[in-house]
Amino acid sequence: MEDLTAAFTGIDWQGIIDYLSINAIDLAGKIVGALVIFYGGRWLVGLAVRALRKVMQRQEIDRTLETFVCNLVRMALLVVVIIAAISALGIQTASFIAIFGAAGLAVGLALQGSLSNFAAGVLIVLFRPYKVGDWVEAAGISGAVEQVQILTTVLKTGDNKQIIVPNSQIMDSIITNYSANDTRRVDMVVGVSYDDDLDKVRKTVEELVAADDRILDEPACTIAVSELADSSVNFVVRPWVKTSDYWGVMFDLTEAIKKRFDQDGISFPFPQQDVHLYNASKD
Repeated sequence: MEDLTAAFTGIDWQGIIDYLSINAIDLAGKIVGALVIFYGGRWLVGLAVRALRKVMQRQEIDRTLETFVCNLVRMALLVVVIIAAISALGIQTASFIAIFGAAGLAVGLALQGSLSNFAAGVLIVLFRPYKVGDWVEAAGISGAVEQVQILTTVLKTGDNKQIIVPNSQIMDSIITNYSANDTRRVDMVVGVSYDDDLDKVRKTVEELVAADDRILDEPACTIAVSELADSSVNFVVRPWVKTSDYWGVMFDLTEAIKKRFDQDGISFPFPQQDVHLYNASKD
């Protein structure tokens, strides 16, 4: 306790009070100026980013590029605002920038994964393997692309879950973009009994395909026998549709085939085995 008292006694309190009384207004002005620069600058950054977003939307820039560029500009402008606010406090920004650069290097080495995600984000924007709204499968995840951010891509699954995937994992994996082309082929396999008339089966399926206006005339739908399986004769049915109609056509055509086959007496075979019993007993 005595040592603590002696330490405080040795402080030139009067000198401190005199310094504060002389420079109080100056210090207060600097602090207020720094706060005004920081909050005003942050407001201006938001205004500038919104204006940039509107310009890109009027130019019909791709939403993926729009989101990425706006996020990047916001971060860069905020760094400038922070440096300006520090400068207003009277701190030498040159030395601060040097310290900031050294700290950035250390942080960069510690966050190599984040840097790789950033680089992957740049590649995604440049090469555009997908865009906002596309349905993709990448890094083992399937979903609709909601956002392409600086470090991550946000996907929404079919059951409305949001999944955030690092960009580097996406670029290191195989990317399947189901929305890239305007049309897709629906691949179906229909099995019928060996006792059924194959010509009748083909004609029935052709009528069902022709009755669906969503199925395109070109390329033509393929209906052919593909396999003589153990319990069935398998037909492949491959109509072409618009990408947006893919699931609707698959579900509706499957149901229509089942109902029509039941109506026309065409059977769907079940897996079966013939069991032969032999009497091995002797008289």
